[in-house]
Amino acid sequence: MDIVTLIAAVVAASPPIIFAVMGETITEKAGVINLSLDGSILISAMAGFVVALKTGSVALGFGAGMAVGAAVALLIAFISLTLKQPQVATGFVLTLLCRDLAYVLGNPYAHVPGPQVPHTPIPGLVSLPVVGPILFNQNPVVYLSILAIVLTWAYVYKTQPGLKLQGLGEKPAATFVRGVNVTRMRYVYTAVGGALVGFGGAAFSLLVKPGWARPYGIEGTGWIALAIVIFGNWQPVRAAVGAYLFVLLQMLANTLQSALPNVPTQVFPTLPFPLMILTLVLVTLGNAEWVNRALNRLPKRVRQALVRTLKALQTVPPASLGTAFNKE
Repeated sequence: MDIVTLIAAVVAASPPIIFAVMGETITEKAGVINLSLDGSILISAMAGFVVALKTGSVALGFGAGMAVGAAVALLIAFISLTLKQPQVATGFVLTLLCRDLAYVLGNPYAHVPGPQVPHTPIPGLVSLPVVGPILFNQNPVVYLSILAIVLTWAYVYKTQPGLKLQGLGEKPAATFVRGVNVTRMRYVYTAVGGALVGFGGAAFSLLVKPGWARPYGIEGTGWIALAIVIFGNWQPVRAAVGAYLFVLLQMLANTLQSALPNVPTQVFPTLPFPLMILTLVLVTLGNAEWVNRALNRLPKRVRQALVRTLKALQTVPPASLGTAFNKE
């Protein structure tokens, strides 16, 4: 497989992760942690496939996935923002509940063939060298995933509402003083983020892994999406790079499995997960005090090079992420 083909394959397989990461980035920018991603992706994948199968419409399938993802996210918002219960515990319980519901409700549709997103090259652009096969020889969902990255970045950093969104997660009290209803807007952005996560779930069952089964084989994806948001420093473009990197690792693991048939097959599918955890450790090292002490013992040039590298990788979460806001 040449490099262009490999990159095109990575881009083609990335929409579920991209949409989940963009959705969670928006949610966490607003100060809410949606820890239900793993279960939300599964139940959205099931709902999207079933609705598309019953109606014969892929578009309605994606709509159903978005509705389910938004509903789960709104439940997180209600329990955490209105009832003031811990966001992390609520999300963890919901991810288990959604996972089990997905398999119970989707059992009658397991291994049933259904509709999927068609391959749709863009005439004229597909023949461009290098970028043509990578970006324009894909399908509508891939095009939307690339657009989602651009629009999320532009909204967050280049618009007035985007600045208010950042304020929700960084300084909700100051944002409230400026006339923003913090709780209401957190509800809105949690729902929007959940809808994007649901779109990503439907992208699994209608595009990347067409159909439904038990087990479906995407368990753990939600946890990886949460890790990628941290790796991305809550920045859409950097998070997208992390998503593409994870899919690339999955592709390389499959290639290694073919090249090394004597190695147990269970090893390779799990390789991307510890590698992402290692990457997450690297991006948080710069925050550790003991690392700074160790760097001070190194020669000046080496220390400066390592400090620059660690600062480039360093992540800083929104200051009020996961905390309740009381306007009193």
